[in-house]
Amino acid sequence: WDEEFRERVLRHQADRGPEWTNIEEEKYLSRHDLNGRVVVIDCVTLWGTNFFFDNEGDTNRSLAELKEEFNKFTEQDAHLIFVTNEIGLGGVSPDAVQRRFTDLQGWLNQYIASRADEVVLMVSGIPMKVK
Repeated sequence: WDEEFRERVLRHQADRGPEWTNIEEEKYLSRHDLNGRVVVIDCVTLWGTNFFFDNEGDTNRSLAELKEEFNKFTEQDAHLIFVTNEIGLGGVSPDAVQRRFTDLQGWLNQYIASRADEVVLMVSGIPMKVK
C-alpha cells in the first residue's frame, strides 16, 4: 500500500529464516496443498480484511465466505497454527466501518477458536492458555 507498510512487510519477511517456505495468499488458502506440513497462517486479521473490503464492508457475507474458506482449508491433514489479533479488547471505535470490522474479526476468532484443539492468548509476550 504505502512505503511504510511495504517496509514492514520486507522486515517481517527478512526475519524469517531459510527453513520457512513463504506463501503469500490474500484469500483462498485452500488452493494450496499443505498436507503433511506445519503451517502458520499469519494473520487472520489481514485475511479477514481482504474479504471485508472485497465485500464492501458486508459483515454477514464476509463471515460466511471466511467460514467456508476456513472449512475447506482445514480439511487438509496438516498442523495449522492461526495467528490473529483480538482487536475487540480496546475501546469502541467512533468509526462505523471499524466497528463492523471489529465485529467481523471477533466472530471469526470465535469460529476458529471453537474448532481449534488449543487456543493461546498472548499478553505482553506471555502465553495464557484459553483452551
